[in-house]
Amino acid sequence: MNTLSRLSLALGAGALSLAAAVPAIAAEAPAAVQAYKVQHANPAGSYTVDSDHSSVQFSIGHAGVALVDGAFTKVSGSFTFDPRDPKADKADITVQVDSVTTYLPARDKMVAGAGFLDAAKYPTMHFVGTRYVPHGPRGGVLHGELSLHGVTRPVSFRVRLIGAGDVPSLPKPWGGYLSGFVATGVIDRTEFGIDTFSGGIGHKIHVRVALESVRNPS
Repeated sequence: MNTLSRLSLALGAGALSLAAAVPAIAAEAPAAVQAYKVQHANPAGSYTVDSDHSSVQFSIGHAGVALVDGAFTKVSGSFTFDPRDPKADKADITVQVDSVTTYLPARDKMVAGAGFLDAAKYPTMHFVGTRYVPHGPRGGVLHGELSLHGVTRPVSFRVRLIGAGDVPSLPKPWGGYLSGFVATGVIDRTEFGIDTFSGGIGHKIHVRVALESVRNPS
């Protein structure tokens, strides 16, 4: 058998091997990626905050040149939301001050310490909604009273509905009929008596509250 014949046989054998492998490769192909869908069911109801999927995030100026981000990871509370009856809307949210994180342990200790938030003396911050003004069916402005560092002052947050609907696929203790909201606002720390390093750390704190909540049985 000449060289050309041997080459033809080798190529043919390789093609047969590849053809045999194709079904196996196809069988191992990953499943199609499912589309992510926002739930748009009726958000009305009374809810309990899911602390495992909620947080209060913040951003504050540092040294006049940058922003430092952080969060409080222990958030609890309840609220009522009804787009058809805004006067009935309520909110009662509590944040554990010692759950603060700025992603640097030494700084976290300082922020939670007596010079700033003083978590030992004031272990929680507490917000109570007093009036909700809707701007369409999926958002509005929530006015209320914020108690922080021993001081209570009026504050307002812009509220946006992210989604709502039945989510039975999540394992317990999560799942059920859920809703998600994001509220954003700005507070001045000096108005709450927190004025340490006032020349080097910003006075205005940009706040973002992300809540995922479970609707209570009616």
